Amino acid sequence: MKNKFLALITVAMLGSGAASAQSGDCATMAALAYDDAKAKNYDAAYPALMKVKEECPKYSLATYQYLERAIESKIDKAEEGDKAELVEELIEVWETRLELYPGKTEKGKIYTDIAQLKYDNKMGSKDELFKAFDKVWVEDKENFTSPKGLYAYFDLVVEMQDEGDRTLQDVFDMYDRVFAKIETEENAAAENLAPLLKKQEEGGDLTSKEQKQIKYAEINLKNYSNVKAALNAKLGARADCDNLVPLYKKDFESKKSDVSWLKNANARLSAKDCTEDPLFVQVSEALHKLEPSAKSAYSLGQLAEADGNGSKALEYYNEAAELETNKSDKAKIYYRIANNYKDKGSYGQARSFYRKALEAKPSLGSAYLQIANMYAKSANNCGEDAFSKRAVYWLAADYASRAARVDPSIASNANQAAAAYRGRAPQKSDVFQSSKNAGDAISIGCWIGETVRIPNL
Repeated sequence: MKNKFLALITVAMLGSGAASAQSGDCATMAALAYDDAKAKNYDAAYPALMKVKEECPKYSLATYQYLERAIESKIDKAEEGDKAELVEELIEVWETRLELYPGKTEKGKIYTDIAQLKYDNKMGSKDELFKAFDKVWVEDKENFTSPKGLYAYFDLVVEMQDEGDRTLQDVFDMYDRVFAKIETEENAAAENLAPLLKKQEEGGDLTSKEQKQIKYAEINLKNYSNVKAALNAKLGARADCDNLVPLYKKDFESKKSDVSWLKNANARLSAKDCTEDPLFVQVSEALHKLEPSAKSAYSLGQLAEADGNGSKALEYYNEAAELETNKSDKAKIYYRIANNYKDKGSYGQARSFYRKALEAKPSLGSAYLQIANMYAKSANNCGEDAFSKRAVYWLAADYASRAARVDPSIASNANQAAAAYRGRAPQKSDVFQSSKNAGDAISIGCWIGETVRIPNL
């Protein structure tokens, strides 16, 4: 009995020693592999990292992070015919990382990276590639934020429609899905950016973290803006009135009691301003009768506006804004109301609605630009003397600059406007002669009612 007990202790000690030895071996192998990877010597790091992955798969998340870089480096250098095996290897690394470290790995990002890698390397049929992106959408939509990935998701449906494997309605549905997602991400980026821009404009010192946040938000806004332009270009003539009207007209009689169908037709015809065709009137009235909604009220506002009935149009637009729950669509309605007031010269009312549009959609740079334009036009009426009147242009320039930063799609025009406004504002010699200093506040009167600070010139 005593001998048996001693044998068990010996086995246990040997087992423990083996485990310790294995742990030590893993640490040694990993340290050498990681050193090469940190030095970006990926050719040397790659086989060592693969050995760590195979023999010590659970040693550290760093193994998979460095392997990803090493394999990506090999893919970049590889000939076209040699990439497929490396791509499969990288996918297997991502999948293993997700399996072993789910708490430290975003599922949506991994699935997006896999789908994008296959798409970029043309691995699989269009339907298979579409399903790879669709998996991201279904399983982790919140983290499906890649501008390239969202574009590819839409692009595949368009290409399949060209080949007869999807319908035109499928293309429209996918466009709406992806466009809405992009606008959600744009709004999130703009909301994060707004307080930082305000702090910067007021002369506050930004931390290095805040400066990085501004840079990151502006890059995202630019990328999303580019993707939206690409989506619209890809949709192209498919979404013009010549295609839309026949598409919906042929089904109207059978679908005129189908609220879902009417909403879809109404939204598409309205978005493309196909308002002159009698079909638009039929769809709008049928929808408003069955289920008064933001969309149907907005469409009836468009019709009233087209007929020259401005007051009735504003009545419908206000109804639409109150009913609308989608922030981007609400912003669109408020923006249209604001434009109507601006065209009438009711600048105070217009600004109120532009601001409501910005509350709903902070990335709507055109609203800032319109406010800047109204301020510039009011400069001669909103100051007590020549200096304060010209100071209005500083305020206009600030709004135009903000427009450029939150909406890269209009950055060029907005920056040009800002430069023009600064050219009309007091110059360095004017500030000197006024006995004022940089940072002094200038109160702007009349309907503007804001304060602007003299900039460093």
